Amino acid sequence: MAGNIKTTIETMAQPIVEQMGLELVEAEFVKEGKNYFLRVYIDSDKGVDLDDCSAVSEKLSEALDKEDPIEEAYYLEVSSPGAERPLKKAEDVKKAIGKNVNVTTYAPIDGEKVFEGKLLDFDGERLTIQMIVKTRTRSVEVPYEKVAKARLAVIM
Repeated sequence: MAGNIKTTIETMAQPIVEQMGLELVEAEFVKEGKNYFLRVYIDSDKGVDLDDCSAVSEKLSEALDKEDPIEEAYYLEVSSPGAERPLKKAEDVKKAIGKNVNVTTYAPIDGEKVFEGKLLDFDGERLTIQMIVKTRTRSVEVPYEKVAKARLAVIM
């Protein structure tokens, strides 16, 4: 059920977000304790602020009231995905070239499933990540079809 709601909400939110010059990162519908939450994450190249989130929330809330796709009572939250934004699409990965990333794979590659470092390249099929292990730097190629999760990473 939550998967269908997610798709419906993303379809409803996409034109609202694009009209405002923003990008829809993802939507999720989750139950936490007794409450349901509909979370919509937005972003742009220059980032998003409270005014952006409020404007999207207001317009999306109107659309949700009109269509009424969710039976349960829920809280609507619109926010930025944060500094460790998920990289959901190939386009997101391409934009992350030159930035620090954290990539988890479905199956081990050279005995590892988690790769964190600077994304050097992405050709649509392979990610090249420069990792620092102790005092050594090495590059790892990760096939895109083996990526389970990818996100930007804050490395200190």
